[in-house]
Amino acid sequence: MTASALVLDFGGVVSRMLFETHDLTEKALGLAPGVLTWRGPFDPASDALWQDMQADKLSERDYWMARTREVGQLVGEEWSLMETFVQRARGTDVQAVIRPEAVAAIGAAQAAGKRLAILSNELDLFYGADFRSRLPLLQAFEVIVDATYTGVLKPDPRAYAAVTEALGVPASECVFVDDQLRNAHGGQLAGLQVVHFDVLQPAASFGKALDLLGVARPGLLAA
Repeated sequence: MTASALVLDFGGVVSRMLFETHDLTEKALGLAPGVLTWRGPFDPASDALWQDMQADKLSERDYWMARTREVGQLVGEEWSLMETFVQRARGTDVQAVIRPEAVAAIGAAQAAGKRLAILSNELDLFYGADFRSRLPLLQAFEVIVDATYTGVLKPDPRAYAAVTEALGVPASECVFVDDQLRNAHGGQLAGLQVVHFDVLQPAASFGKALDLLGVARPGLLAA
């Protein structure tokens, strides 16, 4: 039996990662083109701090706080919260940070009558409460569970239960897509069908999700 609902993480899945949008960040912050050179998983050799994180020498949160402080210094300010970085970097052109592959997958699932939900740890916290009103794509989702308000972070089992209960759909009928491995594992433990999103291959990842839903892949996501 194919699944009936698509549950997506937001940051990294629906939106492009900060690594992918340096040009937009530089423009939004008035920085010289090319000043941001770290690219994480897209060019590990360019990012010694990322390599340290992969070697468990620092946490993901520590990595992003270091980048937040670094970019704040570049604009002559002292930033102590990652949400400051995200909101300042992505406040000008909301549509430009959204993956076209995500738009294609969401449209295909919606056209096939599948239920749509977002399960995020920090949607409004990182992007700002007005972000939803500036991104019409989010209107396609009937359920948005955001830990900004619930205080329950993935991979806590309660986070997955919150979204399946809000949809009124059994966990086994939900396809959950997340780029963080521990959150993907949490989804599996909660009984959801899971696609661990590969940021290097977004089309393939969304294609897998549509396959589990029994939805034909649109051209952009064709195998």
